[in-house]
Amino acid sequence: MDREGAMRVFDESLQSEGDRAFLLGWAPTERDLGRVGQEMDELGDLVRTAGASVVGSDVQKRATVDPTFFFGRGKVSEIRSLRESLEFGLLITNDELSPRQQRNLEKELDIPVVDRTGLILDIFAQHARSREGRIQVEVAQLQHLLPRLSGTSGLSRLGAGIGTRGPGEQKLETDRRRIRSRLRVLHKELADLHEERALHRDGRRRQPFRTAALVGYTNAGKSTLLNALTAGGALVENQLFATLDPTTRSVRLPFGPPCLLVDTVGFIQKLPHELVAAFHATLEEVGEADLLVHVLDASYAGAEARLETVHAALRDLELDDRPLLLAINKVDRCSPESRMRLQSFHPDPYLEVVLVSAASGEGLDRLRGAIAGALSRDMLAFEATIAYDNWQALSRWRRFGVVEGEEFASDGIHVTGRLPEALVKRMTSGADEDERVAGPTGGGP
Repeated sequence: MDREGAMRVFDESLQSEGDRAFLLGWAPTERDLGRVGQEMDELGDLVRTAGASVVGSDVQKRATVDPTFFFGRGKVSEIRSLRESLEFGLLITNDELSPRQQRNLEKELDIPVVDRTGLILDIFAQHARSREGRIQVEVAQLQHLLPRLSGTSGLSRLGAGIGTRGPGEQKLETDRRRIRSRLRVLHKELADLHEERALHRDGRRRQPFRTAALVGYTNAGKSTLLNALTAGGALVENQLFATLDPTTRSVRLPFGPPCLLVDTVGFIQKLPHELVAAFHATLEEVGEADLLVHVLDASYAGAEARLETVHAALRDLELDDRPLLLAINKVDRCSPESRMRLQSFHPDPYLEVVLVSAASGEGLDRLRGAIAGALSRDMLAFEATIAYDNWQALSRWRRFGVVEGEEFASDGIHVTGRLPEALVKRMTSGADEDERVAGPTGGGP
């Protein structure tokens, strides 16, 4: 769709009718056409990620939505007449439809109608690979389906035993009961997985490792950046929502301790509430991170709008109080003028902005330094005297902390610097006698 809202038609003659989709959006005013145009472009990317082709798109400018069809009756008639010429078998809407509106459109057009939420759920179902990811997607799909079940006059099959005779249940009630029963089972499995994740996180907390989470818009290059900074192994595809399950890798930093880097599911405009709720367990990995690294695609024309979309998602998840770095990715695709503008771009509340290219390796060393600096900000200031034969304690300090000064004396090595809180407790509490140190401690970033 162009920014004036005119209909666009594409040549997709090789696909069967079932794989050919027409996109339909809604803009309440003339001022909203630009924003909706970007959303429609993104909707087209979502459709192609789901495996279908886009044969055309249109946006209706209308002050209010129609309670029966969402779109005006004239627009619905226009789409029905286009079916024959464009030969599409699927209508996809940019806005979420009520169950009644979706049923009315399907009856009027005689083709399946899918809204933006249903499309995203379908993509998640294709890309979920872990057991937890598949469960979370199924929960979201069933919650989306439950209010959209339509009634039927048929009755469920009657049994022959006591308590099964009688008029029976309507199929609608049977389906609803089965979905609710299945949701109870899935929620129990998610609760068990939540406890398992909590145990893993507790184990990590007892170690002096810090965690940084890569967050950002879907397809911003988070997985490619994770592979470039670490030993790799994360799935990389040029598709929206290629990553659903968190991937954790260790990354070496130029100073301070090693860091665990977590790749997470990407955000998107109009992220369905069902998905936010269902993926709560996965998003907890972001909530446990000491630092968030926001990866922004510099090559996308509407990058600043996507920046705000991620900020809004972090606010909704109550994660906007975390320390933030901005990694502006794909700068190798930018013009010299764009790079000059990006070099002076430093919005709040980011501690630092780093221009990088995960593909070419540009800026990666600077990003590692920025991560190390951000993680060391909230370490505890610490000083101690380490005996000459206590090499384990000194080695651990150099590996996981920051040594700012060493002075050799008759009673040992006087060391000053900064350490993660977990390591301070370990070295002063006597949890490991071989690494216990003597001397005062000081707190504060």
